Amino acid sequence: MNTFRIAFFIFAKVHVLAVDLNHTEPFRPNIVMVMSDAFDGRLTFDPVSKVVQLPFTGYLREQGAVFLNSYTNSPICCPSRAAMWSGRFVHLTQSWNNYKCLDNNATTWMDLLQSNGYHTKSLGKLDFTSGSHSVSNRVEAWTRDVPFLLRQEGRPMTDLTGDASTMRVMTKDWKTTDSAAQWIRHTAASLSQPFALYLGLNLPHPYRTDSLGPNAGGSTFRTSPYWLKKVSQHHISVPKWLPFSEMHRVDYYSTFTKNCSSNFTEQEVKDIRAFYYAMCAEADAMLGEVVLALQDSSLLSSTVVLFTSDHGELAMEHRQFYKMSMFEGSSHVPLLMAGPGVKAGLQLPQPVSLVDIYPTMLELAGVPAPGGLSGHSLLPLLNQSAALLAEPRPDWVLGEYHGCNANASTYMLRKGKWKYIAYADGLSVPSQLFDLSSDTEELHNVAPQFPAVCQDLDKALRSVVDYPTVSKQVQSYNKQEFSAWRQSLGGNYSGTIASLRWYLDWQRDPERYERDIDEWLKAST
Repeated sequence: MNTFRIAFFIFAKVHVLAVDLNHTEPFRPNIVMVMSDAFDGRLTFDPVSKVVQLPFTGYLREQGAVFLNSYTNSPICCPSRAAMWSGRFVHLTQSWNNYKCLDNNATTWMDLLQSNGYHTKSLGKLDFTSGSHSVSNRVEAWTRDVPFLLRQEGRPMTDLTGDASTMRVMTKDWKTTDSAAQWIRHTAASLSQPFALYLGLNLPHPYRTDSLGPNAGGSTFRTSPYWLKKVSQHHISVPKWLPFSEMHRVDYYSTFTKNCSSNFTEQEVKDIRAFYYAMCAEADAMLGEVVLALQDSSLLSSTVVLFTSDHGELAMEHRQFYKMSMFEGSSHVPLLMAGPGVKAGLQLPQPVSLVDIYPTMLELAGVPAPGGLSGHSLLPLLNQSAALLAEPRPDWVLGEYHGCNANASTYMLRKGKWKYIAYADGLSVPSQLFDLSSDTEELHNVAPQFPAVCQDLDKALRSVVDYPTVSKQVQSYNKQEFSAWRQSLGGNYSGTIASLRWYLDWQRDPERYERDIDEWLKAST
């Protein structure tokens, strides 16, 4: 990971460009995808990238392409990954939350590569099938419909560990990364067929807060002095917050349930952001180990490398941490690609999203795409071919969210300079509109000033998803799952309630909440 080796990559680009994806002879590149968790995509291009040293995402940006407007299709772990692995929007697969996602037998793009001659290997965090992530998500969405608030997360905090020589903080990810690098050097290097390697990281997702129990969410930002030195304290911004009275009702709900409604000092906020950026630097180093292994094995020139994330991290923007929001920190993900046929130094402004990865991987491998995909291949943009660029491509991206810490199903349409956010049935909760060309911090909801724009964008949104109907489907699912869980306990929650994330406030008055649940279930039947 030293300067000499990084500089060598620039020389290696000569070899990378030696092979053209459009060559008449069939060439199928190797494919390596590194998917992080909770990586803010804005960190991969200027000016935000100056806040932390990320040499290997920087390498991909310089030697390949960076998508400047890449988004998750759902800002939470499992649904976003379900969209990426299936190539379909989450309402089409009914991937509602971290409990309900794809079936175990769902066909992924990796499956299709394997059945078409690729040697495939998946390591680390996959997290896209039902029941594999969080049982609590099965039942906790009931809280959005009851007339009281529950804090569902621990207060965000920082934890400094080790010393100035401590590089390996997230040991689980490092172990997986070592396995990936070893596989490249010892297995991939000797293959006679093309390979596809997937590496899933947990970083820079916050760590679980152990003091809150084994099933608590992750609210601890942990790093070492080694990684903190990669962060420019001078460039850390302290985000502006709206007063509670001016917050949109869904944003206020999220702030409260994420345990961010109490006071934070400016130093606390800066520390949380600094620790998060340091965690991103550690994740970047893991990406680097994979790239170094490709270089050492003479595979870099024949391999397309892709780096992305399932969602971002608010890191105290909008008085929130975590994701579960359509604000940029949560919904904007990194998407960088470098390798054979990818022009160097491309900065692509077109809106793209995670569902585009599925058809892109298939086209790279020369595999016909199945019908019914929501995404579109990125190769025309990467090749900058005039003929290919002439093919129609949507000028918008769709995001949707149906999980915890939000009290209404949320839908985002990002088009041009506008970000339009609709909720629930489109009537009971007011929509929001942000002009990202002049309001990068998304502090000024201009929906009341631009009703015609909202009307046009809402029409475009409804042409993609009948969101009032989808919202009803989600409500029905939430009630069904909560009722089934409640019946399985025989009406006795006492032994189980502490295992669920909303126990933080529940413990104050469990009898009251049981009465409220009874009333809510009767009213919703």
